Amino acid sequence: MTDVEPIRLGHLRPRRQPPALLVDVDGSPSAYRSLVWALNEAARREATVVAACVLDEASGSAAARARVEAQVLRAIAETGVHGRVRTAVLERPVFDVLSGAARGGDLVLVTGTGKRLLRPAVPRTPPRRLARGA
Repeated sequence: MTDVEPIRLGHLRPRRQPPALLVDVDGSPSAYRSLVWALNEAARREATVVAACVLDEASGSAAARARVEAQVLRAIAETGVHGRVRTAVLERPVFDVLSGAARGGDLVLVTGTGKRLLRPAVPRTPPRRLARGA
C-alpha cells in the first residue's frame, strides 16, 4: 500500500479586499460624529476604519497620533465596535490626493511591482450618431 500525502494549499486570499473607510479626525465635534458613524458602518459592512489625523506645521507627529487615538478610544467606548479601526498620521499632500480621488479624480498607485489605477476614470458618454440623411 502506498502512502498518501496530504495536498497542501497555499494561503487563499479573498477575491476582494474588505472596504476601508477613511475618516479625517481633526478634533471637531463633526469629525467625531463621522468617526462614530464610520465605526458603526464598518461593523455592518465588515470593513476597516482608518482614522487619519492630518499633520499641520504646528503639531508634531506624536501629538497628532495621541490626539487621534484618544478620539478613537472614545468612539469605541461609545459604539462598542472593536477590532475594526486603525490610526494613521498623514501629511497634508497625501490626504489631499486621497480626498481628491474620492471626488472623482484618478489615483494611480506606482510601486516596484507595477502600477494600478485605484480610482477608475469616469466612462465617457458614447458619441451621438446622426441618422443618415439628417
